[in-house]
Amino acid sequence: MFARTILVLMFLLAAAAAPITDAAEQSIADTIKKIFATPTPPPRKKTSATRKKKSPTPTPSPSAKSKMSPSPTPSPTATPKKKRSPTPTPSPRRKKKISPTPTPSETPAGAVPPTPTTTPTPLPPAFTPSPPQQPSATETPKRRGAPNATLTPDAIKGFENYPPKVQQLLTSALELTTRDLTYTYGSADPANGGMDCSGFVYYVLNKNGVTDVPRNSSEQYVWLRRAGKFEPVLSRKDDSFELENLQPGDLLFWTGTYAIERDPPITHGMIYVGREKKTGKRVMVGSSDGRVYQGEPRNGVSVFDFKIQRPTKSENGKLQPTFIGYGHIPGVRE
Repeated sequence: MFARTILVLMFLLAAAAAPITDAAEQSIADTIKKIFATPTPPPRKKTSATRKKKSPTPTPSPSAKSKMSPSPTPSPTATPKKKRSPTPTPSPRRKKKISPTPTPSETPAGAVPPTPTTTPTPLPPAFTPSPPQQPSATETPKRRGAPNATLTPDAIKGFENYPPKVQQLLTSALELTTRDLTYTYGSADPANGGMDCSGFVYYVLNKNGVTDVPRNSSEQYVWLRRAGKFEPVLSRKDDSFELENLQPGDLLFWTGTYAIERDPPITHGMIYVGREKKTGKRVMVGSSDGRVYQGEPRNGVSVFDFKIQRPTKSENGKLQPTFIGYGHIPGVRE
C-alpha cells in the first residue's frame, strides 16, 4: 500500500508539471479511479492468498497432525469420557441392585438345591432299606414257615463213628445252617447271603477237597452215574430195601421240583446227614425254598426231614417232586 501511494503522488506531480487539459484531467481521473479501484481487489487477492496460505496450512495439517499427536493426549481426555462410561457404574450399581434381587431369588434357588441335597439324603435311607432285600429274602422264607433249623454233630446218632472225611464234610455243612442264609438261585457262595441247592453242594464239596464236582444238580447226577456211585430208588416207601446202602455224606437227587429244560431232568440235590438222636428220623442238609423240618417249611440253608416223595395225581399239569436215588461221593468214604 505504501508503494502505491508513492506512485500516485509521483503521478500527480508529473501531471502537475504537464499542461492540464480536459482530456488529461479526464485521464488523470480515470487513472486515479483505476488506482483506487485496483487497490480494492488486491486485498481480495491478499485474502485469496491468505486463503491459499491458509490452504497450505491445512496441508501441513499432517505436520500439524504430527504436532497434534499430542492431541491424542486430549484423546485421553476422551478416555475420561470413556471413564464416564463407567459412569454407567450406576448401571453396575443397578446390577448390584439387581444382583441383590437375584441373590434373594438365588437364595430361594439355593434353597432348592439344598432341597435336592436333602432329597438324596432321604434316598440313601431309601437304599438302606433297600437291603430289605434281606427282609425280602427272609421275607419269602420266613413268612412261609419257621426259621432255618440247625443241628450239632452231637445231635446226630453215631456221628462219632463216621469216617473222618465224612465228619469233616458234615460239620462244615451244618455250620452253614447257623448263618441264616436264604435260598438264592444261582449262588454258590455264602458271602452272597444265600445259595441254591446245587450251589450248596458245590461249595461244601469244594471246601472239603472234592474239586471235580460239577455246578448244577443234573451234572452232579451224571458225575456220580459215570463214577458208578449212583443207586436208583423206584420204591415210594421210606423203609424200602433200596435205601439199605444209603450212608451219611451221600448226595440225594429229585426231579420235578421246578420247571427247567435239562437232560437228565434232575432239579434238586441235598446231602444226607443220618438219623437224629432225639427223633430217630432221617435228616438231610442243604438249601431249599420250602422243604419241611419237624412239620414246618423252611427257606434257605437248613436241616430238613428226609422222606421219599410220594407223587400224587397231577392237578392242572403241576409238577410233582419225585425222589430218584442217591450217590456216594468219590474219595470221601475210602
